[in-house]
Amino acid sequence: MTAMNSTHRPGPNRRTVLRGAAAASGAAVLGGAFAPAGAASASAQVVEPSLYTRADWRARPPSGRVQILSAPPRYVVVHHTATANSTDYSLDHALALSRAIQNFHMDSNGWLDTGQQLTISRGGHIMEGRAHSLAAVREGSHVLGAHVANNNSTCIGIESEGLYMKEGPTTALADSLVATLAWLCGAYGLDPHRAILGHRDFNATACPGDVLYAMLPELREAVAEVMRAPAVEPGARRESDDEGPTYPPVPEDEPEHAFYHGPARGPDDLTR
Repeated sequence: MTAMNSTHRPGPNRRTVLRGAAAASGAAVLGGAFAPAGAASASAQVVEPSLYTRADWRARPPSGRVQILSAPPRYVVVHHTATANSTDYSLDHALALSRAIQNFHMDSNGWLDTGQQLTISRGGHIMEGRAHSLAAVREGSHVLGAHVANNNSTCIGIESEGLYMKEGPTTALADSLVATLAWLCGAYGLDPHRAILGHRDFNATACPGDVLYAMLPELREAVAEVMRAPAVEPGARRESDDEGPTYPPVPEDEPEHAFYHGPARGPDDLTR
């Protein structure tokens, strides 16, 4: 598994945490710049982080056929689970979290499976979400999930355990988030400066929380350091801006209950 710190106290500032996350994600500091351990070239091959499969957390089978698109996703979307900021960082807790999310999505939402493709616990454990997600990333295809209304065909989603409106994630979660984002961007050939977004960039929601959302610029930089990717010119337009995020306002009356973090399906979505 991804290396975990001996403490999860929110002591270090965000920049320190994310610099540490970049280093913990398989990179080594060479002459003040990040490079993969033992690498001689300027371009890094980002390795797949250690993660737990659906078999590991004893997932239920989907209730219907999971759709797999040949076109890769264009965006990697960061969510929070909108659940309590647990201090149980154990693997047992992480695997139970994946089961609880699946049960909610299938039994309460009526979906065919877990909505998101990946989940990261506050202990830094990374779990596969919707069926076939891991295989799809490895082959460059895209499992159609249910986590960003009307944009599921272009977005792969990561659920970060916790509620990040007033506080930030644990160091272990940040470490694993950087490793996961770098892996996905590398697997799909995405520029982290353009591709890494939050749920609220697409839908009217508070997700992934004010604090975690404010960390996204630093997360992009940390991921770019892991990948050794060139920075995007300031003010550069995203590709397909007309089809991308709309930055809607966040509603004041958004429901507050476990696992709800804003619109996940819309009339343009073909899956559930």
